[in-house]
Amino acid sequence: MQFKEEMLHCYLVGGSQDTGHDPEKFLAAVSLAMDSGITAFQYREKGTSRLSLDQRVQLGRKLRQLADQHSIPLIVDDDLELAKTIRADGLHVGQKDQQIERVLAEAGELFVGYSCNQPEQIAHANRLPVAYVGSGPIFPTNSKNDADPAIGLDALSALVKQSVHPGVAIGGISEDNMTQTVQTGAAGLSMISMILQSPDIAETVHRVNSLYRK
Repeated sequence: MQFKEEMLHCYLVGGSQDTGHDPEKFLAAVSLAMDSGITAFQYREKGTSRLSLDQRVQLGRKLRQLADQHSIPLIVDDDLELAKTIRADGLHVGQKDQQIERVLAEAGELFVGYSCNQPEQIAHANRLPVAYVGSGPIFPTNSKNDADPAIGLDALSALVKQSVHPGVAIGGISEDNMTQTVQTGAAGLSMISMILQSPDIAETVHRVNSLYRK
């Protein structure tokens, strides 16, 4: 699947650890989010995940089927081998993950997103054929145990302006701050708990997408 900037508008990230380590509950929540109109999904099964490698592959293949049914990209976080095994469309690489140059050389047809939270990281990304950059956390977040300190909206705005690639904001995004976040020029919002823990996933997805309707 060819990358398009609008895929970033409502970008859901998650794994079974985000739904109480219950893969079936996770699949049901992701399916509902896809039905509701998310524009991309990143499979991030790490951190406190209790799944074996085989279980991660099985879950990834089910996510592949769901993504195919909804014609949205399936992106894998920091695992090139898993991405190729489940026929993902993209791969997301963090600053602490595999070296970006090596990943780009081995990615084949996968498009690659790259976490960039500082000006020098954006400057590096500007010289690379990545599809997009992810910046954050914008606000404090409890969804990632290894999250860096929040950078805030002013820093996000500066990174977006500096980047030659579209930028997606992640970290602590909520309905209270999502409008301000979009106003920085971010091409999209990347969320975990805002969607997966929402009491009304469909309504939450609708509100995010409404921010990008012209």
